[in-house]
Amino acid sequence: MSIYLAIALGGSLGAVCRYWVSTSTYNWLGNAFPFGTLMVNISGSFLMGFLVILLSEKINLPQEVKFALLVGFLGSYTTFSTFALDALYGLQNGAVMKVAAYMLISVVGSVLGVWMGYLGARLLLK
Repeated sequence: MSIYLAIALGGSLGAVCRYWVSTSTYNWLGNAFPFGTLMVNISGSFLMGFLVILLSEKINLPQEVKFALLVGFLGSYTTFSTFALDALYGLQNGAVMKVAAYMLISVVGSVLGVWMGYLGARLLLK
């Protein structure tokens, strides 16, 4: 299978999962804050950190599968373009403090998500 096809297949699944996680989160927590996008970005960052370790050190998969998961699925699943749009809408509505909190939590939460996924994979693989 070509890498491009693998990325396309992974990307389509990532997009569907992003929609499901985001809408489920909004249904659970409401729309007063961009919780859906935040959940997707942090969970996607966790998965990126976890899978990078798992796929490079423990599980030997074909390159196409790795690209399907990391570039396709997670590239489509995480939503920093939506993050930027949410921030812009919030600023346009005058919610400067909410936007500042959202941006800080998104960036710090995503970096922590990658780190926790990375550490979690390391602990699991000991």
